[in-house]
Amino acid sequence: MNLKIKRLDHHGIVAGVIDDLNIVELIDKYLPQNEKHEISPGEAIKGMIMNGLGFANRPLSLTPQFFANLPLEHLFRAGVTAEHFNRHKLGRTLDQCFDFGCETLFSLVSHQACTLENIDTQWKSLDTTSHSLSGEYAFDEVDEESDEADNMITITHGYSKAHRPDLKQVIQEMIVTQDGGVPLACKNWDGNKADTAVFKARSKAIVESLKSSEMPGYLVADSKLYHSDNAEFLSQLKFITRVPSTIKLEKQSISEALQSNNWQVIDDNYRYVVNNVKHLDIQQRWMVIYSQAAQSRAEKTISKQVQRAKIELEKALFHLQAQRFACEEDAKRSLNKIAKKAKYHQIKTPELKAYTVYEGKGRPLKNAIIKQIDWQISAHFEEKPDVILSAIEQKSCFVLTTNIEENELPAESILRRYKKQSVVEQGFRFLKDPLFFVSSLFIKKPSRIDSLLMIMTLSLLVYSIAQRRLRTRMVKSSITIPNQIKKEIATPTLRWVFQCFEGINLIEYETTNVILIEGLSELREKIIRLIGGKSIDLYKIKKVA
Repeated sequence: MNLKIKRLDHHGIVAGVIDDLNIVELIDKYLPQNEKHEISPGEAIKGMIMNGLGFANRPLSLTPQFFANLPLEHLFRAGVTAEHFNRHKLGRTLDQCFDFGCETLFSLVSHQACTLENIDTQWKSLDTTSHSLSGEYAFDEVDEESDEADNMITITHGYSKAHRPDLKQVIQEMIVTQDGGVPLACKNWDGNKADTAVFKARSKAIVESLKSSEMPGYLVADSKLYHSDNAEFLSQLKFITRVPSTIKLEKQSISEALQSNNWQVIDDNYRYVVNNVKHLDIQQRWMVIYSQAAQSRAEKTISKQVQRAKIELEKALFHLQAQRFACEEDAKRSLNKIAKKAKYHQIKTPELKAYTVYEGKGRPLKNAIIKQIDWQISAHFEEKPDVILSAIEQKSCFVLTTNIEENELPAESILRRYKKQSVVEQGFRFLKDPLFFVSSLFIKKPSRIDSLLMIMTLSLLVYSIAQRRLRTRMVKSSITIPNQIKKEIATPTLRWVFQCFEGINLIEYETTNVILIEGLSELREKIIRLIGGKSIDLYKIKKVA
């Protein structure tokens, strides 16, 4: 009896969620089909998503190798083979995505997915990151006056958030739901695009979208959102953001809160003071927050700064006392210059010493004529405890601002919503994971890099929806699973779940066309039932009546 044995592992979960979200059908609706091609653009993108979530670290050119031992007819449809996912087909699909508009195509898929999964999209978090790229990147051959030229990203040097200024980069903007961290929108920008310009463009787009929306929308972002250039659109949004420390009123608000000592306690780590402020012509609530954890970090930071300042001051005074000055005032003036630069120290006990200089060389005679009197100055210094303490206290606090009314958003909820900004940061960490297919950025055409970053974000969308679905149902049903150290948890990462599925095989009897799934355990069946949808069918699990 002839047998076919293929590795299924966690790929049934990924394929099942993609099918649940109708991603293939939606993409095929908008991207042109070619009857000569064995797979459609939607199926090609499904394959790229599965490649990315396979964590195999293979570039696009090796996608057929990734699919070589997977049951493609089971995961896709009859007739699909690994060779169909060759670099030519995938490259043409990336070109189609760019021609249609990566941002538009992603928004269509995301909107449909969030509707199907009933995801709360009111609260959104916005942020940007940079993807470093190596090598030379040629320009796409397009008409400079065409719309394509306007939409083409430029791979160039810019401020590197990855601390790799030696590499060219592209900037990626992403906005995600606070409900599960599901990407709602993504857009790629030139490598030297500033965050303030990106946030301004996104704020304008959100304002336009809210005009046709029946539900209120709330935007959460970091301090780059709070800028005078963006005030026009901020006044029309409901937002939460951090006030930049470069704003004078921010430091003043923290100082007043520290002096008043009228804190409201949230928990052992946080306490706050709220003030009504009109800034950038917007009526706001400024929430000055003191953090115990931030104070611990501030103490270490300021201690290092004080030590560095001490070394620099010792060096400056050493060189100063080696100099000679024509008068006392010159010597004191030079010492005062050093004293003004000393932030954490003060100069103590300056000493002036006069040196008489005579005419001629050698040892002066008894009646030698005095040519001039030179002055030497030396001093000691000590720390300024009050200044150091004030610096620590300032760094222990930060200011959040919102224009949302108190009856709509209580003060303590401001901090809770802002802390959920971490969901977009977690998304960026996912996209930059070394095992994810970010290495596929070795492709050279900027238009294809633009499209591939969109595909990568689609992978994050599928991953985050599957993880949200699993966690929500586990909490609702009070179900737990063991983590890496055998501790029962109700909020596992999908990455860990994927690892738990290693070693599941699909066995097909060619003569009878009977398919069996080998390697399922009680834990794996429980997880598949929790994720639900078409994954249950792909793993041949009996549905409970």
